[in-house]
Amino acid sequence: MLIGLGLGPGDPELLTLRAVRLLQEADAVYVPGKLAYSLVKPYREDAEVLEFPMTDNEDEIRECMERNAARIAPVASSGTAVLALIGDPNFFSTFTRLCGTIKEHFPGISCQTEPGVSAITAFASVAGVSLSEGFCVSDGGKPRYRILLKVRRPRESAASLAKEGFSHFVLVERMYLPDMRIFRDTELPDRCDYMSVLYAER
Repeated sequence: MLIGLGLGPGDPELLTLRAVRLLQEADAVYVPGKLAYSLVKPYREDAEVLEFPMTDNEDEIRECMERNAARIAPVASSGTAVLALIGDPNFFSTFTRLCGTIKEHFPGISCQTEPGVSAITAFASVAGVSLSEGFCVSDGGKPRYRILLKVRRPRESAASLAKEGFSHFVLVERMYLPDMRIFRDTELPDRCDYMSVLYAER
């Protein structure tokens, strides 16, 4: 198994308790640079730094992913490998691309993520701003995803989003609580708990 582990925005005190536990329990830990290594070093001094160049060259990116996938695969195929990244592994992260390469070349290895404090929530704290109403996060391109909070009528919301070109939906109700439930596409209920998040993808 390969776990993409979020380390938060860079402050060592913003690592989650789960992050610390997984770093200590993993068979091997990998990081994409010196800053990430400095955060994991107190728990895993033996963490290995892998090279993930910042480039728009697709050939170079592909070669990098294949090289790192081959490096991680021997551990992940028989134990637990952790790739620890700054921020959250699901927000604008190289982890998603790496998992695609892993699945292509090593289909027997499963990938999962563990969240970290994202740059989005950390920014609001540092900047002293409150994101109490709807907002958009983008890397400059047209947003491909939509996330709705506090959804009470998920099937109705999905029907409205479908008119805008969204076609894939995931609802998480009461996330991380003992009675958490996950619904996808045609499984969406008519009504759900106030503590629900609806994901839509074009």
